[in-house]
Amino acid sequence: MWFGSVPVAEAEGAVLAHSIAAGGLRLKKGRTLGPADLAALTAAGVDAVTVARLDPGDVGEDAAAEAIATALVPERGGLSVSAPYTGRVNLFATVPGVLRVDDTAVNGLNSLDPAITLATLPAFARVAARQMVATVKIIPYAVAGESVRLAVRRLVQSAGVLRLHPFREQRVSLILTRTPGMKASLLTKGAETVGARLAALGQASEPPVIVAHETGAVAEAVAAATGDLVLVLGASATSDAADVCPAGVVAAGGELLRFGLPVDPGNLLFLARHRGRPVVGMPGCARSPALNGADWVLERLAAGIEMTAAGLSGMGVGGLLKEIPARPQPRAGRAAPVGRARVAALVLAAGASRRMRGADKLLEGVAGEPVLARVARAANASQADETVVVLQPGADARRATLAGLGATIVEAPDWAEGMAASLRAGLAAVQARADAVVVLLADMPEVDARAIDRLIAAFDPEEGREICRAVSADGTPGHPVLFGRRFFETLAGLTGDRGAREVIRDAGEFVTEVATEGRGAIVDLDTPEDWAAWRAARA
Repeated sequence: MWFGSVPVAEAEGAVLAHSIAAGGLRLKKGRTLGPADLAALTAAGVDAVTVARLDPGDVGEDAAAEAIATALVPERGGLSVSAPYTGRVNLFATVPGVLRVDDTAVNGLNSLDPAITLATLPAFARVAARQMVATVKIIPYAVAGESVRLAVRRLVQSAGVLRLHPFREQRVSLILTRTPGMKASLLTKGAETVGARLAALGQASEPPVIVAHETGAVAEAVAAATGDLVLVLGASATSDAADVCPAGVVAAGGELLRFGLPVDPGNLLFLARHRGRPVVGMPGCARSPALNGADWVLERLAAGIEMTAAGLSGMGVGGLLKEIPARPQPRAGRAAPVGRARVAALVLAAGASRRMRGADKLLEGVAGEPVLARVARAANASQADETVVVLQPGADARRATLAGLGATIVEAPDWAEGMAASLRAGLAAVQARADAVVVLLADMPEVDARAIDRLIAAFDPEEGREICRAVSADGTPGHPVLFGRRFFETLAGLTGDRGAREVIRDAGEFVTEVATEGRGAIVDLDTPEDWAAWRAARA
């Protein structure tokens, strides 16, 4: 890839390396410069620009990131892959569970070419549904094609570099021991705290069994336990492998695998096996809701990961959980995960088709189905979390077209007012649960799921990208448009048929233009002549 400054007249087809603001002109970095851009730059008095030009064999940042991310999780079990944006592809958990990471493969990928980077959560991190678990980022605007091919080949050969183990429900037997004079509140607290831990992991906890703190009593309770997993929380801390609780498991016919965990707090945990099921001797700190080594062990067991003595001994790096001067605040569990934004797709389909001279443009056929169904299907196939279609009351033919597509239909009773009424109706249906909405027009037959996904991938409130507007391959702004929650109130206050143009115009630095393929972002068909010309061009 070549990088440097060139005269504006020589910049066509190059990638703009730095954003430019000159007079009323604003071009953001990463934009592929077209003839209209060069004319605008010249008119604004800009003589030269810093650009990147791909060399023969180079792969653009988005294509490279997407190829590597796809190879990273070929089966996508429990993981979803975002659309690429500015050379980045994010990977998200689709279900809660535990993430396994092949650190050797990750380090190998990161040492292959400085242009290619992969960052992940720590190995065995507990993740929530929708939480980001990894990100692939191409550092420059392009990377050598051979590096991309080698990276993909290595990832395919490694198989399972990232693997999400979902939590699966198991029956858990909890045994509590009691010593003479022990407060009942201590037993209650222990049972409630452990029960809350199990519930958070989706485990089915049986009523706790309370026995005397004696080897024989523990042995009988373990032998009688019916759970897939057995937990033993002793009245006093286990001090030796021959102490009451581990000895009780052995007396019941079990095998002690390891006593002692290199995680603090949580050192006094033991792991055993009885009749093929794991038995965990819980440390005393498990009575507290604060994070401790028992949490790590329970998380892995809940995710179906077999625990061994070697597995426990490998927890030492990162296992110091006690407060340190750099982090004096009390532990309150793990930091809240940064989740994927919840996005709703709003398909505006309440218009009257007045310019169609009696026909309904939304029922016009495209590849064997009405264009309305085609747009709704594209929304459903995208990474949007739900699809809402706004119709006018009594639009029976349009409603029938949507049957079986899984879209939620809402009506705009004041649809005749214009597009603003449809926006209000759609927002009212989703604003309580959505972080952003993608507004689609139902008469745009070339908008596909990939275009919608690119808008979702671009959305990042922390980076100021809160309105993401699709532009055609030549840079012409169009639809669809994604709006973050910041703008919901403004959209809900619109009137008439102006749509959201003024919102976009006034949003300034919050607007990001997102390049899409071809002319899909600007092809909307309003008249019979539009439809005839479009079909003729595709024939």
